[in-house]
Amino acid sequence: MAQEKRATAARLKAALSLEQESAAAELRALLERVLSLRDEASSSSSSSSSPEAALSWCRCLLAGGEPWESFVAAVRAYDPATLCGLVWTANFVAYRCRTCGISPCMSLCAECFHQGDHAGHDYNMFRSQAGGACDCGDGNVMREAGFCKRHRIKSSSEVPSVPKDLLIMSELVLPQFIFYLIQYLRDGYNEPVLDVPSEKDLHKVLQMLEPHISFLEDLTKMGGAMRSVLTQVLTNQQFYKDLSSGSGENACTKKSHEKYLVALKGSGLTFPEDKLGSGVQEPGAAASSSVVQGGTPGSGQGDSSDEEDQDGSQGVGKRKRVKLSTTTKDQSIMDVLKHKCFLEELLFWTIKYEFPQKMVTFLLNMLPDQDYKIAFTKTFVQHYAFIMKTLKKSHESDTMSNRIVHISVQLFSNEELARQVTEECQLLDIMVTVLLYMMESCLIKSELQDEENSLHVVVNCGEALLKNNTYWPLVSDFINILSHQSVAKKFLEDHRLLVTWMNFVSFFQGMNLNKRELNEHVEFESQTYYAAFAAELEACAQPMWGLLSHCKIRETQEYTRNVVRYCLEALQDWFDAINFVDEPTPNQVTFHLPLHRYYAMFLSKAVKCQELDLDSLLPDQEMLMKLMVHPLQIQASLSEIHSNMWVRNGLQIKGQAMTYVQSHFCNSMIDPDIYLLQVCASRLDPDYFISSVFERFKVVDLLTMASQHQNTVLDSEHERSMLEGALTFLVILLSLRLHLGMTDDEILRAEMVAQLCMNDRTHSSLLDLIPENPNPKSGIIPGSLSFESMLSAVADFKAPVFEPGGSMQQGMYTPKAEVWDKEFDPVMVILRTVYRRDVQSAMDRYTAFLKQSGKVHGNPWPPYKKRTDLHSSYKGLMGLLHCKTLHIVLFTLLYKILMDHQNLSEHVLCMVLYLIELGLENSSELESDEEDSGVGQERCHDSWFPGNNLVSNMRHFINYVRVRVPETAPEVKREPPASTSSDGSGASQSSRHSKGLQRENSGTAQVFSLVAERRKKFQEIINRNTTEATQAVRPKTSMKWSAPGATPQLTTAILEVKESILSLLIKLHHKLSGKQNSYFPPWLDDMETLIQHENPKYLHGDGMTAVERILLKAALQSRLNKHIIEEICRKVTPPVPPKKISPAEKKTLDKEERRQKARERQQKLLAEFASRQKSFMETAMDVESPDVDIAMEITTAEQHVSEAVYDCVICGQSGPSTEERPAGLVVLLQPSSVLGQCRNTTESKKLPTSEKEQIYPWDTCAAVYEARLATLQQYFKDSSCLQSVSIGWEGGVYVQTCGHTLHIDCHKSYMESLRNDQVLQGFSVDKGEFTCPLCRQFANSVLPCYPGNNVERTLWQCHSNKSMQDLIKEVEELQEQLGTFPSETNLSKEMESVMKDIKSTTQKKYTDYSKSPGSPDNDFLFMYSVARTNLELELVHRGGNLCLGGASTAGKRSCLNQLFHVLAMHMRFYSIDSAFNPWKKLTQLALDENLQMSNEEQPEVPVLYRDVLSLLLIQILTMPQPLRKEHFICITKVLFTLLYIQALVVLSVKCNSEDRITWMNSGALKKSLSNAKKTWEVLLSHVISELSKGKIYEQEGTEDLAMDSTSAWCPHSIEMYLQQFCLPFLRITSLLQHHLFGGELPSCQEGEEFAVLASCLGLLSPSFQSSQFSSASCLDWPVPAFDIISQWCSELVSFSNTHPTQVKVLLIQESKWDLPHLLQLPENYNTIFQYYHRKSCSVCSKVPKDPAICLVCGTFVCLKGLCCKQQSYCECVLHSQNCGAGTGIFLLINASVIIIIRGHRFCLWGSVYLDAHGEEDRDLRRGKPLYICKERYNVLEQQWVSHTFDHINKRWGPHYNGL
Repeated sequence: MAQEKRATAARLKAALSLEQESAAAELRALLERVLSLRDEASSSSSSSSSPEAALSWCRCLLAGGEPWESFVAAVRAYDPATLCGLVWTANFVAYRCRTCGISPCMSLCAECFHQGDHAGHDYNMFRSQAGGACDCGDGNVMREAGFCKRHRIKSSSEVPSVPKDLLIMSELVLPQFIFYLIQYLRDGYNEPVLDVPSEKDLHKVLQMLEPHISFLEDLTKMGGAMRSVLTQVLTNQQFYKDLSSGSGENACTKKSHEKYLVALKGSGLTFPEDKLGSGVQEPGAAASSSVVQGGTPGSGQGDSSDEEDQDGSQGVGKRKRVKLSTTTKDQSIMDVLKHKCFLEELLFWTIKYEFPQKMVTFLLNMLPDQDYKIAFTKTFVQHYAFIMKTLKKSHESDTMSNRIVHISVQLFSNEELARQVTEECQLLDIMVTVLLYMMESCLIKSELQDEENSLHVVVNCGEALLKNNTYWPLVSDFINILSHQSVAKKFLEDHRLLVTWMNFVSFFQGMNLNKRELNEHVEFESQTYYAAFAAELEACAQPMWGLLSHCKIRETQEYTRNVVRYCLEALQDWFDAINFVDEPTPNQVTFHLPLHRYYAMFLSKAVKCQELDLDSLLPDQEMLMKLMVHPLQIQASLSEIHSNMWVRNGLQIKGQAMTYVQSHFCNSMIDPDIYLLQVCASRLDPDYFISSVFERFKVVDLLTMASQHQNTVLDSEHERSMLEGALTFLVILLSLRLHLGMTDDEILRAEMVAQLCMNDRTHSSLLDLIPENPNPKSGIIPGSLSFESMLSAVADFKAPVFEPGGSMQQGMYTPKAEVWDKEFDPVMVILRTVYRRDVQSAMDRYTAFLKQSGKVHGNPWPPYKKRTDLHSSYKGLMGLLHCKTLHIVLFTLLYKILMDHQNLSEHVLCMVLYLIELGLENSSELESDEEDSGVGQERCHDSWFPGNNLVSNMRHFINYVRVRVPETAPEVKREPPASTSSDGSGASQSSRHSKGLQRENSGTAQVFSLVAERRKKFQEIINRNTTEATQAVRPKTSMKWSAPGATPQLTTAILEVKESILSLLIKLHHKLSGKQNSYFPPWLDDMETLIQHENPKYLHGDGMTAVERILLKAALQSRLNKHIIEEICRKVTPPVPPKKISPAEKKTLDKEERRQKARERQQKLLAEFASRQKSFMETAMDVESPDVDIAMEITTAEQHVSEAVYDCVICGQSGPSTEERPAGLVVLLQPSSVLGQCRNTTESKKLPTSEKEQIYPWDTCAAVYEARLATLQQYFKDSSCLQSVSIGWEGGVYVQTCGHTLHIDCHKSYMESLRNDQVLQGFSVDKGEFTCPLCRQFANSVLPCYPGNNVERTLWQCHSNKSMQDLIKEVEELQEQLGTFPSETNLSKEMESVMKDIKSTTQKKYTDYSKSPGSPDNDFLFMYSVARTNLELELVHRGGNLCLGGASTAGKRSCLNQLFHVLAMHMRFYSIDSAFNPWKKLTQLALDENLQMSNEEQPEVPVLYRDVLSLLLIQILTMPQPLRKEHFICITKVLFTLLYIQALVVLSVKCNSEDRITWMNSGALKKSLSNAKKTWEVLLSHVISELSKGKIYEQEGTEDLAMDSTSAWCPHSIEMYLQQFCLPFLRITSLLQHHLFGGELPSCQEGEEFAVLASCLGLLSPSFQSSQFSSASCLDWPVPAFDIISQWCSELVSFSNTHPTQVKVLLIQESKWDLPHLLQLPENYNTIFQYYHRKSCSVCSKVPKDPAICLVCGTFVCLKGLCCKQQSYCECVLHSQNCGAGTGIFLLINASVIIIIRGHRFCLWGSVYLDAHGEEDRDLRRGKPLYICKERYNVLEQQWVSHTFDHINKRWGPHYNGL
């Protein structure tokens, strides 16, 4: 069959190249047959194969009879493509380099990135969310410098032109193939019934088509030649006409065409019936223009079929949506689509089928073809409205959004292309219209202001469209095209578009309105505010920033004027629509005023960058008054929310207040609002503005001189915080310069300083917290150079450190000292804090800095910071500081604070002083001193102060004030006011009686009302004509006006005040200092102070410093002020009255004070508790009574027996451990394979990062010992083998304790209580796990303490009188005693149970080594190996040697002594048959040589093959406890002789034969010397001569020479070799002695370790001089040396005769084990990531979703991979059991974090890879380059080696074997 196809194809191709007509027709017929949609096929069985058959025919025909592969290769040769264009889907790892990118969306595939040169660039790796394509080679999107080697512009000339006949078949086959595909798509689509698209059907069709689309995709990958053929086919209109017109005889085709027409019907934005009237013309010759011009705009109601259905089905309950009828829409956008080529229809179906991934990839793969790119972009734009309509209906809108953006970002990032489509296809019109259309579907009536008559409509944030962010693809495209200057200019020039856009923005104006709940708490907290904030940021603010970035220079003034003009119009419409007059509705707030913000931002830009005149852009006064109302309402509401006045609205309202100021939103929300208020304040009457502020903050009633008042709008508990809010707002308003003259760099610096002052920050959180301009092209890109240089200017880097607790710090930035000193700006901090506690944190840090640098010792106040100069346009803002209303407020507040009125706080005073200081800094001109001396003041009767200048008003004395007070007030009874300082806000009908300096004058006191003043002002401004503007005079009626709803029992009293602001300040100074007359004008001592500006003495300090600073400034500004200050200071001021507190006021005692007291009490309790605990710990930690001083000469006659006393940490009693009531140590038993990881080389094992590198496990300690045991078992008797080695290198049990003890019965009840405790613990009580009741350390067993005294510890009978022979005899006898089973006491029961625990700790495979399962030898071996494991591990913890000496690492925390007792008790149950006791072999000569090989089938292990340390432990553990020191020393001596001979045997094998003969002869000569037995030469010669009897030296192979090259062994090197060989034995034995008998370990130099340990163990007599030291002098032979050596050697000789090859293998080699280490990791994380993240798993050969590597052995595993699961264990857990006996350390490749598995629990440990700023990047979210942090890795390794994961890491959870 294949043959036939080939032949046909070749024939047709040949015929076609000769241009035969018939051939083309034949081909067409053939294709029609092959590609027809066979109806009968669907029923027949062959249907499954038909698509495959069709495809194989197509391949055959395309290749024209050639093999397909060779055809592909041939086409590839003609690929001129210089673009990469690799298309990827979601989750692909790609790169983005900001240094090389022109467009912010630029991305590169990993291959192009690594082949390009991006060293030192600002790049990051990211996981694609929506998919993307590689831009390498595209000069529109990235700079050429960043192209990779493959895509550095190849000129097309190099590529040969394509031969005509190569692609001749393709040009004929492909049109039919594509048509066939389209028919399939038409045929499979059914119009969804009742809005329920049958997704299953669509899915089926797509599955059928999968191979076809893949085939097309393969074609696109053949390169440029094939792409251009495809482009031609897809865009050729003739092909389309011929094939798809639907005429034609084929019924099938007809049917599909009808379906197509039905599907097309719904493609317009409108319902087709609506526009039958509008004459739609047929497209003329301008066929390429994809938008039909000339449709008359119909009544394009945004009302399509789906809307009706939705409304119908929604029932009555829901608010009816508002429909807008907009006539502005362009009819063509509304029309049904017309398709003219395959590409258009393909895209249409792609949309209908909701963007199947395969289709998207195919369409994108074609993009490197330029013609296609243009055609496709136009087609995309033509379908734009239809795409969004489909998206809105879609059920899978998320996936669909991603796919849409995947396409559009490739098209619209290219400026040239975007400009072209904007011009030719009205892209902007389409986008804006579609946006409007989208939002119109979810509008509701606005309830802001006038609820009944409001005509304004806003979006409903609860709708799915907003809630699910469905609009984002549209908005993101819009932002993308606005980033191109040419497109943005078009937008800004087009007035119609701007009007439409403002119309769109106004939909968001006032959305998500909050109404304050006054009675009940809301039932349901709506979370719609997320949607509202997101919508304003994405749909309004981001396009605004995009537009702003093009209005930077003077030439663009016109654009700004346009925007401002239409913005004001829209605002005016909005005010009209909501019926706004002058007062906002109370208790309502919306945070969304995008129109205000557009206006503000464009104003700011106009003044800052375009040198426009501000006044030319501002509206009239009335409009300004309206403009300021809503932003001011937000500021007051913020204060109310923080004062807990909105608590009944639930938490979400706090969430809104926080989001409003949060770093991603603040520069699009609060900053423009405050700027707008600053503009209004600078242009409106200051008195009006100030009074509006206090009224809006509801504190007018509080501003009275009287000590009591009634506030009609505010509860008294909120007064203080609202007053603080109002003053703070004024301070921010007057001192913020973000839009009033600061440069971008200054702004960045201020933002950075504010964030750093709150807390030390990591680099990434700082980047995140600095409000960036949301439009990426704005120039201030985060991480840009200015950011880095600014950061290094203001902050110091603190490298990541480790706290002792084990918690790991990230690298942090902390402010430099001079920043604290000069730049700390509390105002900026308050503006930028999301949480109020951050302000406190900044102040605490500031205080700490001052105390540390010794500048201030009290409680410093926020410092006053000088501001940058105001831009001249905003000078009017300072008028606020020089208006009488403000001065009255300041005077009143100072007076109230001085008189200790209620509801005032230090914060209020601080803000009042700040405002006074701001006023002094910004006084308009230094007034002349003369004018004041006149009598001019009397002319001014309408207010308290003579003028407006603060400098002169400060010295103005106010004598009498008339106040309205409740009748109960003390003023009425003429009592001095006394009240406590507490908290709040209120209203000022304060009157005035004021005259000259101190001249009394009896004018009538007047009532001055802020509210009345404000009302008047407003009326005046609204009613008067402009001509009268200059003559505005305040009418005198203000006297009679009183607060609305004021209760009638107010009475008027006249207060005698007789103060000026200056005198109040001086009295305040006295009050603050607590001393009278504490203020003394500094210039009287030192005239300099008046000249110096910025006296550093006053920079930092508390309230008194602030007052002094202000008085100094006042004196500097006016001579008169200076004299008055001096005059006031001369008078002695009366003391401030002490506080009298009435019982009623006791209640209102400041909450703060009570909190403070509670805090102090708590501190005291804690301190007390800590000291108690400390003393408790000290006693509890003394597990054993302190070692009795060894120096005590203890005579054997009178030993005083001191029992060890234990404290139980549960019941708190102390006492000895007894048989009946034993005490025990809290211990953690854990299996460990750390020892098995030692290797005998010092170079470290690297983690493999390429295919070549591998890790070989057979050089580890565990592998070597396991092999040795196996070999021994092969040749010798099993029971003897199991006593000749130790196990536990892998899966050994390590025992550690925290050092605390408890009674075992107490422990049992403690466990019971834990079992009944329902709280979820991090450990499993059923497995016996618990935490130590005292120190909370993790534990899982209790080790009983052996009752007994410390006698054995004090018997320091090192040099007993007994001879060696006697001791040997005693040892033998003691061993012969059978271990009597102890009586059944509680103690023995506990010992048994703990032994069971120890056994069950490790897996069975680590305890069973015997050939006969369950033999007692197994237990025997396991028990002494536990002792060995613990000793060896302690040695490792000490660094592998004992040079440091000292007590054991953890001091009292060692439990080896107790462990030995438990092990010994169990070992004694097994008697060693006396015939086989190794002790005899070591200390007696055998009588009959022949006995040895009697009739045993397998001999015992020769003594020289036995592991000496194992023998030592066996000997000691089988002796009755407590052991006597003399016996211990005796055993050590005997074993040392064996060890020494083993060393000599190995040495003799290592020498070459010449050396051997030399040594043998030289030693033989010295044999007769007296000390012959103590020189190694003689002994060596004897060994050689003995061993020569067998075949031991015969296997003289080359490999032995390699062991040690022929370098001759000099005597010194032999001595060193012998010492090294014996050292491990001496170290372990010394440790053992230390634990059994106490006594310190001596410290020494490395070279002397052998001698020091030998004398410590009693092998060397103390009289020995080290000068002539040789290792042999430690020998002490129990029997004639040469005889016993001969006996030992004979065993080897007889073995060598039967197995000559194995003799040397089994000799114990010297152990040079290096300490255990984890794998060495590469410097750069990328090395690991690139190799492993695509590596396939060895088990299931798939690429794992979460790959991980074991850091101990380098195994690659799947985390949570179900594919690799074995018997319900996932791979990581399984590996942790096999590799680490239950402990696993894994590096998760995709997250860069390390995860620890310990038994059945796991925890996230953290990362050992940090970026350049010392930060982790968990889950590689930021994708910055990561580098290894050596310190962290060492900490990890340290925790692994010391087995402290359980204690140091706190967050453990069960893994249920699922990792």
